[in-house]
Formats: sequence, structure tokens, C-alpha cells
Amino acid sequence: MGSSKKQTAVPVRTKVPSPEEVEKRNTVHINAETVTNVTSTDFPGFYPGEDHSWDIEKFRESVRVEFHQNDPYEAQFSLIGVDASIANAFRRIMIADIPTLAIEDIFMWNNTSVIQDEVLGHRLGLIPFTGGKEGLHNFLKWYKKGETPCDYNTVELELKVKCETNESAPADSKDPKELYHNAHVYAKDIKFVPKGRQAKYFSGENAIRPTNPDILVAKMRPGQEIDLTMHMHKGVGSDHAKFSPVATASYRLMPTITILEPILGRDAEKFQKCFPEGVIGLEKVTKEEAKKKGSGYEGHEGELKAVVLDAMRDTVSRECLRHDEFKDKVKLGRRRDHFIYLVESTGQWESDAIFLESIAHLKEKAKRFEKQVVNMVQ
Repeated sequence: MGSSKKQTAVPVRTKVPSPEEVEKRNTVHINAETVTNVTSTDFPGFYPGEDHSWDIEKFRESVRVEFHQNDPYEAQFSLIGVDASIANAFRRIMIADIPTLAIEDIFMWNNTSVIQDEVLGHRLGLIPFTGGKEGLHNFLKWYKKGETPCDYNTVELELKVKCETNESAPADSKDPKELYHNAHVYAKDIKFVPKGRQAKYFSGENAIRPTNPDILVAKMRPGQEIDLTMHMHKGVGSDHAKFSPVATASYRLMPTITILEPILGRDAEKFQKCFPEGVIGLEKVTKEEAKKKGSGYEGHEGELKAVVLDAMRDTVSRECLRHDEFKDKVKLGRRRDHFIYLVESTGQWESDAIFLESIAHLKEKAKRFEKQVVNMVQ
């Protein structure tokens, strides 16, 4: 009989990288003609002796959100400590998965303007609308094809305008707005027709209305008329762009600017002009800096030096790398885990609420995926 040998598990040694190495790995290098270090390496087994397995506690400590601007229609914030796949998932959800209300069905009773019915219907469908948030998000439900339009799944609008000659217009006027009534048809001419319980949620300041009342819909001349009724339903941007809650949802990586050697005097002024306003500042070399050996500022007390004020304003144009005097004195890059978002709302959601809603949608997607994986392995 053969003897059995007991196998023992070999412990995995965890090598802790230096802060300099971590910084190097986490930076996309922007060179004069190339961009390097773009490949993802933060997965288990890539670096021998290091443990890069997923850890929820480590993720909770590292991830954070910092708002730079938070207005109802525009928000700019940083999402830090996540992978590009997660950052892009939020962006795609904000564009395509958050429901909004838009014009879906149009009943064209009369259209004698020069714009064809199909083109006019398309223009009306792309007009963004806003209204009471409680009614938009909670009261209104999804409409299914074939259902009877009701107050909880359909919003009715109407557009009735007729162009007529203005008898009191100045005789020498050539302006159509003076010569005719309703020469230009705007989004503000669209009227909301409340039905049933809609008056409770959409009245006064909460009434359904165009986000921008001055959107031009059509131009008409005397004798032309537009008479139509519209039904609005809920939808998502993945079905049609008119349902997208954002005009723009984009992100960029946080720029990094590292001054390796002192840039002084006229060179500092020239260096400042290589960047957008507010990125590089000019400061005087202090007495302490001028005394410090090896600082590069010896004997330059009182001279102007270039310093980084706000790297986030930079567009990474690489203009400074085109000048020979700066090539070895500055290093440009972008942080791989620092995403600067710009979200512009079309009006039905607050700009910051769109991001919060995208988080809720991603959690629901993850739960559904987890359930499918469990069912698959059972």
C-alpha cells in the first residue's frame, strides 16, 4: 500500500507597493505624441506577490463623490475610486434607462403650414417638458400599447394656432412678427389639458410645460394653420432619444500636472499661457526656498515661478510639450480612477437626482443579474 502525503496550503505573500509605484500605476501618461499606461492592471494575479482581489470594505473606504457644481439643470462632480466600467455604466444609465415623459402620439387635425406632418411631429416629439416632480415620478405610470389612455398614464397637450394679418402693423415694417399674428409658432403655444386627477399634481407652477418656452416649432404666413392634439407617455432613452432625461451626460479623467524642475521668470509666464486660464499660477520664490540646497531656486529669490493652481481646469492639450524648454520640466497625465462628470438635465429630473437615480438602477440590474446566475447554477 502506498503512503498518502498530506498537502498543506502555501500562504500567498502580499507585497505592498510603494506610494510612488501606486501613483505610477494609477496615472495615464500623456506624452508629446503618444498616450501610455492605458491598459487595466488592477486584477488578481497581474502583479506577482500582490493581492488585488475584490474587497467590499476596501472599496467602501476608497470610493467618494465630490460635487463642484450643483444647479437644477447642470451638475459637475467627481466620482473617485471606481473602475472605468462602473463610471461608464452610470453614464449609460443616465442617458438611456431613466424614464421621462415625452410626446408619443400626435393627432393631426389640420396642418396647412409648409412643414410636413411627419417633420412637424418629429420636432414636437423632441421638445423637452417639465412639471411637478411628484406627479411625473410617482403619479404617472407606464402606458402599454392598446390600453385606454387614462389620467395616470397619458398627458394630453394641444396646439392650435392660426396666422393672420396684423391690421395695426406699421406701414413701412418688414418684420414678420409685426406684420402678422402667430408668424412664429413657439413651444410656449402648446397648452396642457389636465384630465381627472392630473389637476392635483400639475397645476400652477407644477403644470406640464416646455422646459424652454422659446423653442421655435414652425413659421407661418396668413391663411396657414396648425391644429393638433398630442399624447405624452413615459419612456426611456434606449427606445428614443426624446425620452432621455439629459442633454449631456459625459465624463473625463482628472488631469495631473507635475512640475519636475523649477520654471522661472519669462519661462514661467510662457508656461502659464500654454494652459487654460486658472490652471497655472505665478508666485514669487520665497527666501526659504532660495536658501534650500537642491531645490533649484538657489539665487532666485523674488523671481516668479510657475505653480499648479487647479489641474481640473486643464484640457490636456499638450501645448507645453511642443516647446523644448518645457519637455523635461513637466509631466502630464490623467488619473485612472478619478472621473469628472458633467450632467445637463432637460428639466424633468434635477441634475444631481439623475445621478442618484442611476445608482438605484445599477443596483436593481445587479440584483436581477445575481438572481439569474443563481437560477442558472441550480
